[in-house]
Amino acid sequence: RIGFEMIIETALGMQNVHEIAAASKRNESLHFGVADYAASTRARTTSIGGANADYAVLTEPLADNSRQVHWGDMWHYAIARMVVAARANGLRPVDGPFGNFSDPDAFKAAAARAAVLGCEGKWAIHPSQIALANEVMSPSDAEVTRARRILEAMKEAEAQGKGAVSLDGRLIDYASIRQAQVLVEKALQIAGH
Repeated sequence: RIGFEMIIETALGMQNVHEIAAASKRNESLHFGVADYAASTRARTTSIGGANADYAVLTEPLADNSRQVHWGDMWHYAIARMVVAARANGLRPVDGPFGNFSDPDAFKAAAARAAVLGCEGKWAIHPSQIALANEVMSPSDAEVTRARRILEAMKEAEAQGKGAVSLDGRLIDYASIRQAQVLVEKALQIAGH
């Protein structure tokens, strides 16, 4: 069986991302092609992924008349939209390239943002990025431990006929179970189980 991995890298592709994701039972994943996408949308950037100093919010003047600048992620919408289309159709969303391979911290930050949105992988265009991508896209031991604690707490709550319970001062419920299961399953998948 041959599977398809599709890259979304144009405005037209993003417009049709849901139809593309549902087009074939052979589809396996969607990838975000940031550089060609930027060119297609005529974004004012020449970087391949990452932050852009011009995509920022200037705060109102503070008490001392100083202002702060808060950078945003100009790729947030595109990645989030691709993730929704991928997940709605049972596909794996993968974030695309990060061109500045001499800045591992910025690569990790971009990968972390994509992971938070639901991507389960990030392209590595340089050998130095492989370990970074694996590190960021893998749940930490602390995250897996917390997820297992959530599953155990909910198992105990269910035995007592409860649909929700408190753990570490936070509400956990059936939605928490699904979130925790995703993390534990991902950790098991990475471990090769």
